[in-house]
Amino acid sequence: MASSLPQYYSILNVNPKATADEIRQAYKRESLKTHPDRLPGNATPQERRRATERFQIVSDAYYVLSDPSRRAEYDALFNSRPSSAFTDDTSSEFEQEQASGNFFENFAQFFQNATGSGSAPGPGTSEKADAGPGAAPRRGGGMGGRPDAHGVFGDVFEEMLAPEVAHVRPWWSWVGGASGAAIGYIVANVPGAVAGGFAGNRLGAIRDAKGRAVGEVFRELGAGQKAEILKALAFKVLGSMS
Repeated sequence: MASSLPQYYSILNVNPKATADEIRQAYKRESLKTHPDRLPGNATPQERRRATERFQIVSDAYYVLSDPSRRAEYDALFNSRPSSAFTDDTSSEFEQEQASGNFFENFAQFFQNATGSGSAPGPGTSEKADAGPGAAPRRGGGMGGRPDAHGVFGDVFEEMLAPEVAHVRPWWSWVGGASGAAIGYIVANVPGAVAGGFAGNRLGAIRDAKGRAVGEVFRELGAGQKAEILKALAFKVLGSMS
């Protein structure tokens, strides 16, 4: 399996003929299932590592398949190789992680050609040539860098919060508290509403002060607050808190 290519359609649990919207919805589901911030506080380092790796693989898949040019390049490769050249449901998490990492190292030139970019983005920059969904900051600098998984998640995070989070300005501190409480009520318990309201106030206050995206602010919340919000979103999107 060391030389396998990642089967990104399988990783997102979509058909190769899936529409752009179906891919986006699939990413929402899979990212919530695998987000490492959903792990309990007593999770072991090994559990956190596995969750982080899986979250990255799911983000890699969405980064490639959400953009028409990158998807076309991937499909050309996908259709030119036998199914045995790709990972499958029997592949271990380690094998899928290796396959996806190797894919970006060895085939990222495809994406450079697809976007028409003449030079590789440096550390901390974004590949915005086509500004499509999933156009997130890259890790590691150079074309071999994989997309930043949390940056990719931020692309859909605020969308998943709607309508709990309303785009009302300049009242984000107030709206944040109300929306956080609404998130708490999704899980149908009063403690959840209290915790959700507190987290909502944090999101709102920082956005008011710094004019930053909710997804960015989310990353600065405490572990318990992030877990609470992701738990509620999982219930909303997946119909389950597990």
